[in-house]
Amino acid sequence: MAKTRANSHSTGMSASGKDPVRTRILILEEHPLLRHGISDYLNCQPDMIVCGQAGNIRDARDKIAECKPHLLLTALRLGTGDSLEFVKALKAEKPGLLILVYSAFEEAIFAERALRAGAHGYVMKTAAAEELLVAIREVLAGNSYVSREVAMGAFKKSLESRADQGSARPTIGIEKLSDREMHIFNLLGSGLRNRQIAHSLNLSVKTIETHRENIKHKLGLNSSRDLRELASKYVELTFTPPASILGKGKKKVVGFPAA
Repeated sequence: MAKTRANSHSTGMSASGKDPVRTRILILEEHPLLRHGISDYLNCQPDMIVCGQAGNIRDARDKIAECKPHLLLTALRLGTGDSLEFVKALKAEKPGLLILVYSAFEEAIFAERALRAGAHGYVMKTAAAEELLVAIREVLAGNSYVSREVAMGAFKKSLESRADQGSARPTIGIEKLSDREMHIFNLLGSGLRNRQIAHSLNLSVKTIETHRENIKHKLGLNSSRDLRELASKYVELTFTPPASILGKGKKKVVGFPAA
């Protein structure tokens, strides 16, 4: 059903055959310069129009109700708000809304979690402008989309032997963590303390402490110090510093048929 509706937008013409049909896009991005840059770029496309912008999840909910977008373009945020939980909730409330996530994390597990939560695609923040357009149009056509570097990273990882100790990114069992635990693990690795994490996720400090104990158990760690050191190392090796999604240069991409 999503594919049929999406194709009506991708034809570029209205039912009368006179006016171009423009896909309504809402952008959720906490950084104003990046948000406005993406908006200006998309508004230059003949088949797209940005119907709204939001800097946080609460505003995004209001904008969705107000401007009724066809597609939500959202950053994967691990510092202020839980994007994965937001995506899950949106898919339950508005199953027809298409969602494209972009992120500075190139680890395949983040793309996997985003798609499992209900997103239709995952693009790197370091992608060229052309790749963002390809991703949006692939999603509108009813396909799932993942940036090439993420897909290739997952493929290479699947070929690595568990005995290979030379990997730059050690296998630490993070796939055992729930979405919430993975979120907290990354916040710990970013240097946040329990109270800061609790505030950013609107949870109690006791709840964060419980999650920390569960994470330690799942990862086989003996102390809070070990947890912080491992989380810090993981974030350092995994995080790709944010760059403008409007950067120059072309990159190859890969799209995967929707299940």
